[in-house]
Amino acid sequence: METAYWQVACALLVPGILLASWIDYAQRRVPNWLNLTLILVGFAVQGWFFGWSGMGTGFLGMWAGFGLLIIPWMMHGMGAGDVKLMAAIGVWLGPLLTFYSFALGAAIGGVAAIVMILSTGRLRMACANLNVIFAKCTNPQTLFSEFGSAKSFGTTSQLLPYGVPLTAGTLVILACKVFGWWGL
Repeated sequence: METAYWQVACALLVPGILLASWIDYAQRRVPNWLNLTLILVGFAVQGWFFGWSGMGTGFLGMWAGFGLLIIPWMMHGMGAGDVKLMAAIGVWLGPLLTFYSFALGAAIGGVAAIVMILSTGRLRMACANLNVIFAKCTNPQTLFSEFGSAKSFGTTSQLLPYGVPLTAGTLVILACKVFGWWGL
């Protein structure tokens, strides 16, 4: 039954997160209707295959995904759509695989950010922006303010559509789970 669950997850979640990734890339937002659809369908599939146990796993995964990104959102470092996308992914993956997906997505996002910075010749501005972010994080009065927010950097930085690396991380973790790589 577990194999069938992961097949259905691949058939439904993968197109959903690819669409979310594309919209985030094109419009710099992940629509609420898509995140809500992924959440509701995820709970329905979890319940269908695993009953209340699956619903519980989905619930814990949703809160894990939400919890991993809510602080960066509160600090104005990312959009709310990315937080909701990670929560939606969590419903399907459960808490542990959600954490792995996030960690891999964060690593992919870090590499993508470095490539973007270097390819556009914005290393000096990126370093200056990092200094602002460090200042923001060391001052309780500015920690959750607009100061040093992703949008406040304006033309000095390129915004990374974070749904793209989150999707990439999720696709790799799904492949690992489906093909039995690394014991996932």
